[in-house]
Amino acid sequence: MLKITGYADRVSVFPGETIQFMVNCEAAAYEADIVRVVHGDTAPAGPGLKLVPIPSFPAATYPGRPQRIHAGSFGVVPDGPELSALASVSVQAMIQPTTPAKGEQGIITRWDPVRGAGFALVIDENGALALRVGDGLGGEATVSTGRAMHAGTWYFVGASFDAASGEIVVRQEPLRTFPGRDDTGSASATVSVRSIAHAGAPLLFAALFAREERGRIIAGAHYNGRIEAPRLCAVAVDRAAMEQLKTPPLPPLVSSPLLAAWDFSKDISGVSLVDVGPSRLDGYVVNMPARGVVGHLHQVDVHDWKSAPEQWGAIHFHDDDVYDAGWEADFAWKVPDDLPSGVYAARLRIEGQQQHVTFVVRAPRGKAGSKLLYIFPLATYLAYANEHFGTNSALVEMHLNRATVLHPHQVFLNEHREYGHSLYDTHTDGSPVYYSSRFRPILNMQPTIEANHGARPSNLWLFNADTHITDWLEENGFDFDVATDEDLHNEGLGLLRSYRTVMTSTHPEYYSRQMWDGLFAFTESGGRLMYMGGNGFYWRVAFHQTVPGVMEVRRAEAGSRSWEAPTGEYYHSFTGEYGGLWRRQGGRAPNVMCGVGFIAQGFDESSYYVRKPGSEDPRAAFILEGVGADERIGDFGLIGGGAAGMEVDCHNPALGSPPHALVLASSERHSEAHCLVVEEMLYNFMGSTGDVCPQVHADLVFYETLGGGAVFSVGSIAWAGSLSHNGYDNNVSLITKNVLDRFLDETPFEVAVREASLSR
Repeated sequence: MLKITGYADRVSVFPGETIQFMVNCEAAAYEADIVRVVHGDTAPAGPGLKLVPIPSFPAATYPGRPQRIHAGSFGVVPDGPELSALASVSVQAMIQPTTPAKGEQGIITRWDPVRGAGFALVIDENGALALRVGDGLGGEATVSTGRAMHAGTWYFVGASFDAASGEIVVRQEPLRTFPGRDDTGSASATVSVRSIAHAGAPLLFAALFAREERGRIIAGAHYNGRIEAPRLCAVAVDRAAMEQLKTPPLPPLVSSPLLAAWDFSKDISGVSLVDVGPSRLDGYVVNMPARGVVGHLHQVDVHDWKSAPEQWGAIHFHDDDVYDAGWEADFAWKVPDDLPSGVYAARLRIEGQQQHVTFVVRAPRGKAGSKLLYIFPLATYLAYANEHFGTNSALVEMHLNRATVLHPHQVFLNEHREYGHSLYDTHTDGSPVYYSSRFRPILNMQPTIEANHGARPSNLWLFNADTHITDWLEENGFDFDVATDEDLHNEGLGLLRSYRTVMTSTHPEYYSRQMWDGLFAFTESGGRLMYMGGNGFYWRVAFHQTVPGVMEVRRAEAGSRSWEAPTGEYYHSFTGEYGGLWRRQGGRAPNVMCGVGFIAQGFDESSYYVRKPGSEDPRAAFILEGVGADERIGDFGLIGGGAAGMEVDCHNPALGSPPHALVLASSERHSEAHCLVVEEMLYNFMGSTGDVCPQVHADLVFYETLGGGAVFSVGSIAWAGSLSHNGYDNNVSLITKNVLDRFLDETPFEVAVREASLSR
């Protein structure tokens, strides 16, 4: 099992800036140094691991210490005089519990676990609503409805405590009842407790306060489910008064017993909890619970939360939400001013184990060091961060067409769910994971994470597949800068202006509007784009506008997806933008960006390309120079044994592939495990697999753009895995070099529209 993990306070850093590293170590000491990551694939048939130590940060020993991730989202209202003055109390809310049987879960609580003081509205061990009160002197009492709640049902819940009489009343009422199901309940009792002494704790939603640690609130008894319209009164109120407080408009505040009324439909895109009651007891959320989720008032004919935010007045809390691991920094490094731009990592070593915290060093601010920019696909890495495919999915072996072989990291993540999820996972309550953060260890964003390098070809994926590109660039002597696509999101076209050519990774699947606009503007203004992968520019994502390092996806209506957002949750909470596939976003299919779009996927064996008539066009002569007319292109490689595979894209004018684009080559003879993507089918039909369906193929495409620019697309994730074959002397490497040499040449491309008839 892993004894060391870590992350950095940033993934992108300029020379002269300082980057901090947070490390969890279960030993007395560990060794760390900084390396340049050139090639991360350890496949025996490949070039091998290439990590170049950086002299300015030689290996050093650091004291080890354990650092824990406290997962689980909740809301916080800081302690204050209004809360401290509470004697009697009433609390109420609309809730939709999703795991009521899992054990005690806080709903609305202000509880000091050390003194046993305060109050806590909870779901008890039996799944029923309960109110606990304590006087801090050893006197505690709990009253429960005794009726177990049902997962996914909306309830009105309320409870009151009268300090003068000692009476506790609790109520739970489902909004919809069913024959034979008795989940309505109420109970009352007179208890000996006569005070809810100042708890010395904040008021929490969806958890119970445990302690404060280094300025952070640590909570437990996390609630799974939605909470809406919580209310707090400083007196015990009856059911009729609670009814008046359930939904707006609230009764006149001057004559109301109301102390606080939180409206979670306010600031959906932010992290604040807005109190519209008289005391203005505003709060905030911890660990990014899901917002922009429908509440109990949602109407089926309204889909955009911006049009009627009151119908999205709920927050969905989860016991496994993680935003910031919150670890303390263990060491830091000021990046030398003269360090070349590239992909780097802090290498952590202990007792035969090593982990790498990967980051990017950019060119000096405002000074591009090259005419070539490689875009590090952080958005895609965030989407797949710490994925649980091998342990969560019952269909994974059918999907991969092979037996599952678990990497030690997958085993570790299965046992340590507090490290958070990918955007392909679901939460413990089965709801979709909408958010992913970089402020935690991401175990699959580092070198030496091997796929199954057994007798059959590897199915390498993401980071290490992408290092086939950076390795090839270095082997061929190309100078290049590196920036992340989060940098592109923040800077747009301004990031790209000084570069002549932009090169993507093997799988730039996730793109925000700012990223899309910036890259498309670059190609339309004379820039050159080399799209080096497959299934790119596919899902639309959003980055939080005020909270750094967290990304959102809403998988809406179509696409190859592991979950689908519920009705009413297709719009991003961070920005209000419609989510889902870029091909459904009004003329922004991937084909518009790069001439090809996702058509099929399969994860067993890769195939090869054969030349098409478009390769005979004089416009493409420079690309195929040195490649024979009958020569198979890429019938070799480290990813599935060929250059066309894993996920492949094809040319399609109906989706926006430019009419003058040349299809230079197409793949053929894919396996039955390569399946047509679901968005291409209106009905399921026989004959949609690669062994019989002609649609299942990758296209090699080239075309010119306005202003002297051009685009070259390989249409396959596996392409990069063929670059190093035979000591980098092969036709995939030659074609890539031919294109890059010409794309770095400042001579403008000219569009020859009259020859578009040769595109197929």
